[in-house]
Amino acid sequence: MFPTRALLGRSVWKGPNIVPLPIVRAKPGEKAPPPIRTQARGATILPNFVGLKFQVHNGKIYNDVTITEDMVGHKLGEFSQ
Repeated sequence: MFPTRALLGRSVWKGPNIVPLPIVRAKPGEKAPPPIRTQARGATILPNFVGLKFQVHNGKIYNDVTITEDMVGHKLGEFSQ
């Protein structure tokens, strides 16, 4: 890999890297659904992810991440220590 290409961000005309993830919300009166397990560390956090729990793979184990409003626009991998 070329070192200069690794430092460049995604171009604006391509848009954010959005990975289709199965979003399941709990209905009132039901228990919370299990966390969404993913290895897509480069996926951009969207506003409709707020309040959901993800398990993001860090290369060895899955770390629990609860999405808050401050995380919108960042990548899932940034919060998976």
